[in-house]
This record gives sequence, C-alpha cells and structure tokens, in this order.
Amino acid sequence: MTELTPLTKLAKEPAPKLAAKPAPLHKGQQTKLVIIDAALGLASQIGLEGLSIGVLAEVTQMSKSGVFAHFGSREELQISVVREYFTRFEQEVFYPALDEPRGLPRLRALFGNWMKRVAQEIQSGCIFISGAVEFDDRPGIVRDALASSVKTWLGAVERAVVQATHDGQLRADTDAAQIVFEIHGLILALHYEARFLKTPGSIERAHRGFEHIILRYASDSKA
Repeated sequence: MTELTPLTKLAKEPAPKLAAKPAPLHKGQQTKLVIIDAALGLASQIGLEGLSIGVLAEVTQMSKSGVFAHFGSREELQISVVREYFTRFEQEVFYPALDEPRGLPRLRALFGNWMKRVAQEIQSGCIFISGAVEFDDRPGIVRDALASSVKTWLGAVERAVVQATHDGQLRADTDAAQIVFEIHGLILALHYEARFLKTPGSIERAHRGFEHIILRYASDSKA
C-alpha cells in the first residue's frame, strides 16, 4: 500500500509552489478516478463498509468485472477512497494555510479551513469519523490507512502549535499535544452536536472554544 503524503514534511518554509501541468491521464486512469469519486460520495453517506464492487458497478453503470479490474479487491477500493479523501482534505484545509505566516496565523488558518470543511460535512458526513466507528476495533490495512491519515493531519496541526511556541506567541511551557487534543475534541464534538443532535449554534461554539484554547495558552505579550 502506498503511504499517504506526510503533511508534517510539507509544513516547512517556504510553501510549496505548483509544478507544471501534470501529464493528461490515460483512459484507464480517468475511469478509475470516476469510480473513486462515485465511491467517495457513497462512502460519505453509507460508510466505507457499505462499499462493494457490485454497488459501484450499478452506480457507475459499469460491469462488475470492469470495476474489479481497477482495484482487485474490496479492501483496495476502500483504501483508494481513504487516499482520495485525504488528498482532497489536504487541498482544502492544509495547503491554503501555508500561505499564512508560521505560528498562530497558520494555526488559525488550519482550524478555520477545517471548520469550513466540517460545515459541509455536517450534511454529507466525514469518512475519518465514520471510518473510526467502523474500523476502531478491526485491525487491518483499511484501519491502518484511516489511522495514518488522521495522525498525519494532527501532526501537522501540532507542528503549527510548536512553531507558535518557538516564536513566543504561546507560552514556553505549552503542551502542544494537549492543545491538539483539545482542538480535535472540538471538531469531534461539533460533528456529534450538529450532525447527530442538531444542536443550534454548534459551529459558533466550536469557534469560541478554539479562541478559549488560544487565550489560555497565549504568552503574556500576546494575550
């Protein structure tokens, strides 16, 4: 299994620049992307466990053998969906934040972009969260792919906290892992409150929670 792109390695200065236009995809690659896109849409609604070669063949109006030829197994299909979800998460949440100065501005951008995505996923669902429920106690390559992607993302958030601490924006005794734990907790609570309980004002509460975390750890000069 190809490893997911480690965000923590990409969080260094300067922000990466876009390369030349990639080579056009051949027909087989285009077909596979169409299948993965359909699978991603289904997985957000019915979970990774709901995916099957047969269901995708029906949705994409392809033969089962045609879909199977692109993946070889249901697990590889699920992993491909996790990779694609992670890639889109990178593009929407991580990369735009690199345009901000390191430290607190970048941490705020990471959280702000994350919240924008969550606001959309309150309606469609989050594969990271639904996948955790489905695979939390089921060892295997799909669980590993999910866990690796989440850990990689949280590692990037922690790096921003560490940079803010080194730059004197947060207290010198700041526990970066604790801040990431609390920020992640806000996101998980928001999904539960807004998607499951339909609690009004949940997004605003999450934003206030983030500001409370920053204020609590801010250095005296930044408070």
